[in-house]
Amino acid sequence: MTSSPEWDKMLRGKWYHAGDAILQENRTRCRKACEAFNAARDASRREKVKLWREIIGDTRPLPTEHPDAKEDEALFEETDPFVDGPISIDHGLNFKVGKNSFINFNALVLDTCLITVGENVLFGPNVGLYGALHPMDPAERRGLKGPEAGKEIHIEDDVWIGAGATILAGVRVGRGSTVGACSVVTKV
Repeated sequence: MTSSPEWDKMLRGKWYHAGDAILQENRTRCRKACEAFNAARDASRREKVKLWREIIGDTRPLPTEHPDAKEDEALFEETDPFVDGPISIDHGLNFKVGKNSFINFNALVLDTCLITVGENVLFGPNVGLYGALHPMDPAERRGLKGPEAGKEIHIEDDVWIGAGATILAGVRVGRGSTVGACSVVTKV
């Protein structure tokens, strides 16, 4: 992906315009990668890791395939999260998830800025991570013509996020925390 002034503003949490061609191209790339991942529901762990890495832009080579399926699956326990689709991610390149973490089905991630998920983190189904912001003033917001911004989200190691929880822009969930089902987390 090539950078653009709008991409750079987006990553820095500044106001930017989402209609930028580079941003649209990357969202399309990510949407197609998510669709491929979601369609591979019954695929092997190896295939799902390969598809996951396409979503997030991880170009590391996969380890050499082990002839035993269970042994082959175990190769990924120390390198990649377990992600259960369907999943929806805005850009993918700004979403980092630690090893031995579990993202349950129907996760929705708006990664306009960096979103990190530590190691050994558990997500219930329908968790939303929303790093995107819009102006509060409707005159500035102007629908699709208005600017957007974002703030980073950081979820530290050993966190459990219950089903249906929403984590908003600018939040840090501390190590070992539990976020109850259907909670809306708005502050650090």
